Amino acid sequence: MTTELEKSLSETAKVLTAEAKAKAEADERRPMAHVRNYFLTGLVVAGPVAITVWLTWSFVTWVDDLVRPFIPVPYLPETYLHVYIPGYGLIIAFILLTFLGFLTANLVGRTLVELGEKLLDRMPIVRPVYRTMKQIFETLFSKEGSSFRTVALVEFPAPGMWSLVFLSQPPSTDISARLPPSEHVSAFMPCTPNPTTGFFFYVPRKDLVELDITVESAMTLLMSAGMVQPSDDQQKRLAAMAAAAQAARASPV
Repeated sequence: MTTELEKSLSETAKVLTAEAKAKAEADERRPMAHVRNYFLTGLVVAGPVAITVWLTWSFVTWVDDLVRPFIPVPYLPETYLHVYIPGYGLIIAFILLTFLGFLTANLVGRTLVELGEKLLDRMPIVRPVYRTMKQIFETLFSKEGSSFRTVALVEFPAPGMWSLVFLSQPPSTDISARLPPSEHVSAFMPCTPNPTTGFFFYVPRKDLVELDITVESAMTLLMSAGMVQPSDDQQKRLAAMAAAAQAARASPV
Protein backbone atom coordinates (compact mmCIF):
# COMPACT_ATOMS: atom_id res chain seq x y z
CA MET A 1 0.00 0.00 0.00
CA THR A 2 2.81 2.35 0.89
CA THR A 3 4.67 1.51 -2.34
CA GLU A 4 1.61 2.25 -4.49
CA LEU A 5 1.07 5.56 -2.68
CA GLU A 6 4.73 6.55 -3.26
CA LYS A 7 4.43 5.64 -6.95
CA SER A 8 1.24 7.69 -7.24
CA LEU A 9 2.87 10.71 -5.58
CA SER A 10 5.96 10.35 -7.78
CA GLU A 11 3.86 10.25 -10.96
CA THR A 12 1.83 13.26 -9.79
CA ALA A 13 5.03 15.21 -9.09
CA LYS A 14 6.38 14.34 -12.54
CA VAL A 15 3.16 15.52 -14.19
CA LEU A 16 3.20 18.80 -12.23
CA THR A 17 6.87 19.38 -13.07
CA ALA A 18 6.22 18.74 -16.75
CA GLU A 19 3.25 21.12 -16.72
CA ALA A 20 5.27 23.84 -14.99
CA LYS A 21 8.12 23.42 -17.47
CA ALA A 22 5.72 23.55 -20.41
CA LYS A 23 4.08 26.68 -18.98
CA ALA A 24 7.47 28.35 -18.53
CA GLU A 25 8.45 27.51 -22.11
CA ALA A 26 5.12 28.86 -23.35
CA ASP A 27 5.67 32.08 -21.40
CA GLU A 28 9.12 32.47 -22.92
CA ARG A 29 7.62 32.17 -26.42
CA ARG A 30 5.17 34.99 -25.78
CA PRO A 31 6.18 38.36 -27.31
CA MET A 32 5.53 40.23 -24.06
CA ALA A 33 7.93 37.93 -22.22
CA HIS A 34 10.71 38.97 -24.59
CA VAL A 35 9.78 42.64 -24.14
CA ARG A 36 9.85 42.23 -20.37
CA ASN A 37 13.27 40.56 -20.46
CA TYR A 38 14.66 43.25 -22.75
CA PHE A 39 13.26 45.98 -20.49
CA LEU A 40 14.75 44.45 -17.34
CA THR A 41 18.10 44.01 -19.08
CA GLY A 42 18.09 47.64 -20.17
CA LEU A 43 17.11 48.72 -16.66
CA VAL A 44 20.03 46.78 -15.14
CA VAL A 45 22.44 48.40 -17.61
CA ALA A 46 21.10 51.97 -17.47
CA GLY A 47 20.05 52.19 -13.81
CA PRO A 48 23.52 52.25 -12.19
CA VAL A 49 24.83 54.61 -14.87
CA ALA A 50 21.91 57.02 -14.41
CA ILE A 51 22.21 57.05 -10.62
CA THR A 52 25.99 57.56 -10.79
CA VAL A 53 25.60 60.45 -13.24
CA TRP A 54 22.84 62.00 -11.12
CA LEU A 55 24.91 61.80 -7.92
CA THR A 56 27.97 63.25 -9.66
CA TRP A 57 25.93 66.06 -11.21
CA SER A 58 24.28 66.83 -7.86
CA PHE A 59 27.65 67.09 -6.12
CA VAL A 60 29.15 69.30 -8.85
CA THR A 61 26.18 71.67 -8.91
CA TRP A 62 26.11 71.78 -5.09
CA VAL A 63 29.75 72.89 -4.98
CA ASP A 64 29.11 75.35 -7.83
CA ASP A 65 26.21 76.90 -5.93
CA LEU A 66 28.44 77.34 -2.87
CA VAL A 67 31.39 78.88 -4.69
CA ARG A 68 29.78 80.93 -7.47
CA PRO A 69 28.34 83.71 -5.22
CA PHE A 70 31.92 84.60 -4.17
CA ILE A 71 33.20 84.88 -7.75
CA PRO A 72 32.86 88.32 -9.40
CA VAL A 73 30.49 88.37 -12.34
CA PRO A 74 33.21 89.39 -14.88
CA TYR A 75 35.11 86.18 -14.06
CA LEU A 76 32.18 83.82 -14.61
CA PRO A 77 32.32 81.80 -17.88
CA GLU A 78 28.70 82.53 -18.81
CA THR A 79 29.51 86.23 -18.87
CA TYR A 80 31.42 85.61 -22.10
CA LEU A 81 30.03 82.31 -23.39
CA HIS A 82 26.39 82.84 -22.32
CA VAL A 83 26.32 79.14 -21.42
CA TYR A 84 26.39 77.60 -17.96
CA ILE A 85 29.64 75.65 -17.50
CA PRO A 86 29.21 72.98 -14.80
CA GLY A 87 32.20 72.25 -12.62
CA TYR A 88 33.67 75.74 -12.73
CA GLY A 89 33.00 76.26 -9.04
CA LEU A 90 34.45 72.83 -8.26
CA ILE A 91 37.70 73.74 -10.04
CA ILE A 92 37.91 77.03 -8.15
CA ALA A 93 37.25 75.26 -4.85
CA PHE A 94 40.00 72.72 -5.60
CA ILE A 95 42.50 75.49 -6.42
CA LEU A 96 41.60 77.49 -3.32
CA LEU A 97 41.83 74.49 -0.99
CA THR A 98 45.19 73.49 -2.49
CA PHE A 99 46.47 77.04 -2.08
CA LEU A 100 45.18 77.11 1.50
CA GLY A 101 47.05 73.89 2.23
CA PHE A 102 50.20 75.38 0.72
CA LEU A 103 49.91 78.48 2.91
CA THR A 104 49.24 76.40 6.02
CA ALA A 105 52.41 74.38 5.42
CA ASN A 106 54.67 77.40 5.99
CA LEU A 107 55.31 79.39 9.15
CA VAL A 108 53.00 82.29 8.34
CA GLY A 109 50.09 79.99 7.52
CA ARG A 110 50.54 77.94 10.68
CA THR A 111 50.61 81.13 12.74
CA LEU A 112 47.35 82.32 11.20
CA VAL A 113 45.71 78.92 11.78
CA GLU A 114 46.82 78.92 15.41
CA LEU A 115 45.39 82.42 15.90
CA GLY A 116 42.10 81.33 14.34
CA GLU A 117 41.93 78.23 16.56
CA LYS A 118 42.63 80.31 19.65
CA LEU A 119 39.78 82.61 18.65
CA LEU A 120 37.41 79.67 18.18
CA ASP A 121 38.48 78.18 21.53
CA ARG A 122 37.07 81.26 23.26
CA MET A 123 33.61 80.73 21.78
CA PRO A 124 31.58 78.50 24.13
CA ILE A 125 29.15 77.01 21.58
CA VAL A 126 31.42 76.95 18.53
CA ARG A 127 34.43 75.43 20.33
CA PRO A 128 33.13 71.83 20.81
CA VAL A 129 31.67 71.74 17.29
CA TYR A 130 34.96 72.89 15.74
CA ARG A 131 37.07 70.47 17.77
CA THR A 132 34.84 67.53 16.88
CA MET A 133 34.80 68.38 13.17
CA LYS A 134 38.57 68.89 13.13
CA GLN A 135 39.21 65.50 14.72
CA ILE A 136 36.85 63.78 12.29
CA PHE A 137 38.47 65.39 9.23
CA GLU A 138 41.97 64.66 10.51
CA THR A 139 41.00 61.03 11.09
CA LEU A 140 39.40 60.61 7.68
CA PHE A 141 41.83 62.48 5.44
CA SER A 142 45.22 62.53 7.12
CA LYS A 143 47.74 59.82 6.31
CA GLU A 144 48.29 59.17 9.99
CA GLY A 145 44.58 59.01 10.73
CA SER A 146 43.06 55.74 11.89
CA SER A 147 39.67 55.64 10.19
CA PHE A 148 37.73 52.42 9.68
CA ARG A 149 40.14 49.94 8.09
CA THR A 150 39.07 46.64 9.68
CA VAL A 151 35.78 44.77 9.43
CA ALA A 152 34.73 42.30 12.11
CA LEU A 153 31.81 40.19 13.31
CA VAL A 154 30.25 40.59 16.74
CA GLU A 155 27.54 38.39 18.24
CA PHE A 156 24.59 40.80 18.28
CA PRO A 157 21.64 41.21 18.94
CA ALA A 158 21.25 37.65 20.28
CA PRO A 159 23.37 34.50 20.67
CA GLY A 160 23.92 32.89 17.29
CA MET A 161 23.21 36.13 15.41
CA TRP A 162 26.20 38.01 13.99
CA SER A 163 26.50 41.63 12.88
CA LEU A 164 29.15 43.48 10.91
CA VAL A 165 31.10 46.19 12.72
CA PHE A 166 33.89 48.55 11.72
CA LEU A 167 36.84 48.88 14.06
CA SER A 168 38.72 52.11 14.75
CA GLN A 169 40.96 53.26 17.58
CA PRO A 170 41.28 51.62 20.99
CA PRO A 171 39.71 53.56 23.87
CA SER A 172 41.66 56.33 25.55
CA THR A 173 43.58 55.72 28.77
CA ASP A 174 40.88 57.34 30.90
CA ILE A 175 38.12 55.14 29.42
CA SER A 176 40.27 51.98 29.48
CA ALA A 177 40.87 52.46 33.20
CA ARG A 178 37.11 52.24 33.80
CA LEU A 179 36.44 49.28 31.52
CA PRO A 180 36.78 45.65 32.65
CA PRO A 181 40.37 44.34 32.62
CA SER A 182 40.47 43.19 29.03
CA GLU A 183 41.65 44.61 25.72
CA HIS A 184 38.82 46.64 24.21
CA VAL A 185 38.43 48.25 20.81
CA SER A 186 36.09 50.90 19.42
CA ALA A 187 33.42 49.44 17.17
CA PHE A 188 30.77 51.09 15.01
CA MET A 189 27.83 49.00 13.82
CA PRO A 190 26.01 50.82 11.00
CA CYS A 191 22.33 50.36 10.28
CA THR A 192 20.89 48.99 7.05
CA PRO A 193 20.34 50.48 4.51
CA ASN A 194 21.51 53.85 5.88
CA PRO A 195 25.08 53.34 7.15
CA THR A 196 25.36 56.91 8.45
CA THR A 197 23.41 55.87 11.55
CA GLY A 198 24.19 53.04 13.90
CA PHE A 199 25.59 52.07 17.28
CA PHE A 200 28.99 52.88 18.76
CA PHE A 201 30.37 50.81 21.61
CA TYR A 202 33.53 49.39 23.15
CA VAL A 203 33.78 45.63 22.81
CA PRO A 204 36.44 43.17 24.06
CA ARG A 205 38.72 42.14 21.23
CA LYS A 206 38.34 38.48 22.20
CA ASP A 207 34.62 38.70 21.35
CA LEU A 208 35.33 39.87 17.80
CA VAL A 209 35.98 37.89 14.65
CA GLU A 210 38.06 40.01 12.29
CA LEU A 211 37.25 39.49 8.61
CA ASP A 212 39.53 39.52 5.61
CA ILE A 213 37.25 41.70 3.50
CA THR A 214 37.55 45.36 2.56
CA VAL A 215 35.53 48.15 4.14
CA GLU A 216 34.01 48.87 0.71
CA SER A 217 32.76 45.29 0.36
CA ALA A 218 31.27 45.35 3.85
CA MET A 219 29.60 48.71 3.19
CA THR A 220 28.11 47.38 -0.07
CA LEU A 221 26.83 44.34 1.80
CA LEU A 222 25.15 46.54 4.43
CA MET A 223 23.65 49.08 2.05
CA SER A 224 22.16 46.36 -0.15
CA ALA A 225 20.75 44.52 2.91
CA GLY A 226 22.62 41.38 1.89
CA MET A 227 21.46 41.36 -1.74
CA VAL A 228 24.99 42.09 -2.99
CA GLN A 229 27.28 39.57 -1.35
CA PRO A 230 31.09 39.59 -1.38
CA SER A 231 32.93 37.33 -3.80
CA ASP A 232 32.67 33.57 -3.36
CA ASP A 233 36.05 33.30 -1.65
CA GLN A 234 35.25 36.15 0.73
CA GLN A 235 31.84 34.65 1.47
CA LYS A 236 33.37 31.27 2.30
CA ARG A 237 35.95 32.87 4.59
CA LEU A 238 33.22 34.92 6.31
CA ALA A 239 31.09 31.80 6.92
CA ALA A 240 34.11 29.81 8.14
CA MET A 241 35.12 32.56 10.58
CA ALA A 242 31.58 32.82 11.95
CA ALA A 243 31.43 29.03 12.39
CA ALA A 244 34.82 29.01 14.14
CA ALA A 245 33.73 31.78 16.49
CA GLN A 246 30.52 29.93 17.30
CA ALA A 247 32.42 26.71 17.99
CA ALA A 248 34.91 28.55 20.20
CA ARG A 249 32.12 30.05 22.30
CA ALA A 250 30.38 26.67 22.58
CA SER A 251 33.51 24.77 23.69
CA PRO A 252 34.33 24.87 27.42
CA VAL A 253 37.26 27.04 28.49
